[in-house]
Amino acid sequence: MKNRLVSFVVGFVIVFSIAAMSFAGDTGSEERYSIPIIGQTAPAFTAKTTQGTINFPEDYKGSWVILFSHPADFTPVCTTEFMTFATMEKDFNDRNCKLIGLSIDGMYSHIAWLRTIKEKIEYKGMKNVEVTFPLIEDIKMDVAKKYGMIQPTASDTQAVRAVFLIDPDSKIRALLYYPLSNGRNFDEIMRLLVAMQTSDKYKVATPADWQPGDDVIVPPPGSCGAAKERVDTASEQGLDCKDWFLCLKPLDIEKVNEDVRKS
Repeated sequence: MKNRLVSFVVGFVIVFSIAAMSFAGDTGSEERYSIPIIGQTAPAFTAKTTQGTINFPEDYKGSWVILFSHPADFTPVCTTEFMTFATMEKDFNDRNCKLIGLSIDGMYSHIAWLRTIKEKIEYKGMKNVEVTFPLIEDIKMDVAKKYGMIQPTASDTQAVRAVFLIDPDSKIRALLYYPLSNGRNFDEIMRLLVAMQTSDKYKVATPADWQPGDDVIVPPPGSCGAAKERVDTASEQGLDCKDWFLCLKPLDIEKVNEDVRKS
């Protein structure tokens, strides 16, 4: 009886130890590929890029940043994306937003690919496109892992199409993730950037499918009295109230664009 008890205890300890090690390994894997969340300070890094070494976020304080990854150089979808981003770079810069690209390829591959884009590729009327924003060399995947851009269920060796919109205080404000097979919607990335800048500037929200120039949503009232007053005086305040909790107001598109460029 005593021997049976000893065997049972030993067996239990072994099973428990194996389970604990397995759990620890799983936890480590999750931490390795964890994705930063909205409101979190963007993970810092120093990296070599096609435009020299950058220190993030120190070098970008006071600017919005779009940090985006692509699976690999010389891939067809990525080529169309980089051409689109490059042709829109001035529009992003006009809105106080800088672009930073990343893949786990090396610097020579980056340079050769960007030269090929400029010298050989024409797509949707875009040609002779020169990519002037930095493209990070991330062979060791240091940056990609910090931002959860490497996801083993999608690929063991390639970064998914991740987009991080980071505000002037280095806070992550939005995340977009696309599968390896499908290109991003760059009009939506721009729309989202302007929507967030508008919300910050005017302390408003933007409704579904909002475009610059559309009405915006004012914050709902915080008390019964304020709700009644909101509805009763809506026309005097220039509000279009669907009900006490949903009131919209117009914003002049030219003023929005001017204020955004000053932000």
